[in-house]
Amino acid sequence: MSTPPSPPAPFVDLTSQARLVARLAEGVREDQLDASTPCPDYAVRHLLGHLVSLSVAFRDAARRELGPTTDTSPGSSLPELPADWRVALPGALAEMAEAWRDPAAWEGETRAGGVPLPGAVAGLVAVDELVVHGWDLARATGQEYAPDEAALRASEALLTPVGDPAADPTDDSAAGERAAEDPAAKDSSEDSEGDPAGDASSGEGLFGPPVPVPDGAPLLDRVIGLSGRDPGWRA
Repeated sequence: MSTPPSPPAPFVDLTSQARLVARLAEGVREDQLDASTPCPDYAVRHLLGHLVSLSVAFRDAARRELGPTTDTSPGSSLPELPADWRVALPGALAEMAEAWRDPAAWEGETRAGGVPLPGAVAGLVAVDELVVHGWDLARATGQEYAPDEAALRASEALLTPVGDPAADPTDDSAAGERAAEDPAAKDSSEDSEGDPAGDASSGEGLFGPPVPVPDGAPLLDRVIGLSGRDPGWRA
């Protein structure tokens, strides 16, 4: 039996994190849909709608099925929550994770949110979206949150600004920060869910300016702070 090809670095399996987000969504009550979230201007229903659309977009980015799903900026309007979201979201999450299990998804070029990205960078951004928005959803709905360890560390690598002593300049994940210099990036004060590559290299973070956390803070708090969220946020 021949040995399957090894996936290119920085391959990350999204399966565990996607399943976690699906479980969090399953735990959302109907009376929580209008509750506030750590995402500026997003209620829980908008966050869930965003998770549906980003799962489809990054699934199609992995498959190189480029079109409206990969070319529409996520900040163009408030996300709508499909009526069948309790079925559509777990299905889309599973399909996205499966698409990124293909080593070819991490090679070459693709697009997400209308922004051209190397496949490896798009994959890391997809991971980070699940990690950060999983935290958003858990905090907004009062659920426990323990993200997949590999996904969490991939998010840390993506979000660590270029030039930070903690960043490895030889790591392929540094491409995420270089891609963040794309002129399509939006000011985070106008659109916290703009360019999927974010603007980490300029210190703006993927979702907003980084929030300082104490020395020795847990890795999850550091990642959430780097993303522009306040780790102490509560509903």
